[in-house]
Amino acid sequence: MAGVRRARAAFGPQWLQARLSELLPAFPDVSLCVAFSGGGDSTALLAALSELPRPPRALRAVHIDHRLLPASRRWSAHCRRIARQLQVPLSVRSATIVRARGESLEAVARAERYRLLGVALGPGEALLTAHHQDDQLETVLLQLLRGSGVAGLAAMPPIAPFAHGVLVRPLLTATRAELSAWVRAQGLAWVEDDSNAQLRPDRNYLRARVLPAIRERWPSAAATVSRSARHAAEAQRLLDLLGEADMDRAACGAMLSARMLRRLPLERRRNVLRFWIAAAGALTPPATRLEEIAGTLLDAREDAQPLVSWNGALVQRQGDLLSLRRVAAHLPRTAAPSAAAPEAANAAGRASRGSAARGVSWRWRGQRQRVLSTPFGTLTLKSDARGPVDLDALGPTLMLRERRGGERLRPARGGPRRSLKQLFQEAHVPVAQRGRLPLLFDRGRLVAVADLWLDVSVQAGATSRRRARLLWRALE
Repeated sequence: MAGVRRARAAFGPQWLQARLSELLPAFPDVSLCVAFSGGGDSTALLAALSELPRPPRALRAVHIDHRLLPASRRWSAHCRRIARQLQVPLSVRSATIVRARGESLEAVARAERYRLLGVALGPGEALLTAHHQDDQLETVLLQLLRGSGVAGLAAMPPIAPFAHGVLVRPLLTATRAELSAWVRAQGLAWVEDDSNAQLRPDRNYLRARVLPAIRERWPSAAATVSRSARHAAEAQRLLDLLGEADMDRAACGAMLSARMLRRLPLERRRNVLRFWIAAAGALTPPATRLEEIAGTLLDAREDAQPLVSWNGALVQRQGDLLSLRRVAAHLPRTAAPSAAAPEAANAAGRASRGSAARGVSWRWRGQRQRVLSTPFGTLTLKSDARGPVDLDALGPTLMLRERRGGERLRPARGGPRRSLKQLFQEAHVPVAQRGRLPLLFDRGRLVAVADLWLDVSVQAGATSRRRARLLWRALE
């Protein structure tokens, strides 16, 4: 009947299956790994996954023992009991938390948790976390209070590249109350982290003191703020498109023209610099460093050769050109190097890009795995009777290299050749990930982009005798 709003489906296995089908087009032909803390939210996720009407190809769970509280060993034992009850394989990994002076314990523990989860993830496997709508509300408000830009306000995406596979958050449209009600209805036990009652961490304070008042006044705050986060994510994609266009106009190889950048308004200048830095796989600089690059560094004398550095990277201007390189050590904030420094910087930049920038040959018939230099990782051709690669269509020597711009391939039979730029945009591949994807060429023709796309010329068909699957594993 027109005008009647359809009732929202309740959380459960069928709801979760529909959500996974939206996020993972290959579902149920996927391997899933759940980040299982033993709390109510991850218990709901794991239990519902174990009861899916169409189970995935493989399902397992990983629990990270942070060893920060006396109860952590007991929580690990609880997770093992629940996993046995649900008949889901579980592995437990222990974290080693080393905090430098001034660092947030919560931030360090979170970084170590995701590092261990990344190590545990297999090639092509999807890591599922139990972040829900209320978590998204907290994240957006915290980012707002920290003065984050559009990317920060976009908060947590439902799916993103992660380690050797993808990170999926299928519960972002479910509330904490819905998950708790379902777990109770199933008669399942879960653990409560007593540290959540401590008000010192910002998120705990927000959850305990601020959000109750917000929900009393605006009961649907979680849903409406999540919608704002989706709007911010769309806005960020538009900024990325503008940044990529501006970068293409200012590009001189891997460098940018200072003269072309100075023609842009300051806000577009900052945007293209953010895009360029992220596309190279470096951490985005703090706002103060970005202002230095967009202002002081670009306006310096032609012979000044200034540089701006931050954790893990530096930008240096040499004449009209800006170069970016990733570094391991913490460098001083600004410096005026000697006349010999530009040559040293160029040599270090070339070395950091590794041999993949020039091209790496791969005689795959005698060596089914090829290890590339940072940050490209490892490519493997694994024999698979149902694999999408026709081995008989490949030449004896393949060439691996990084993206240079303008590459195209035909991913669908009967379809047109597509530019990588279009494919990345349509698949919402983060800008920071694009520069890390190795490209595979066969006799001068692009045939694969990591393990994301294959050209039809090497795709297996019904008559293919030898088939394989291309697996890409990024370096940690």
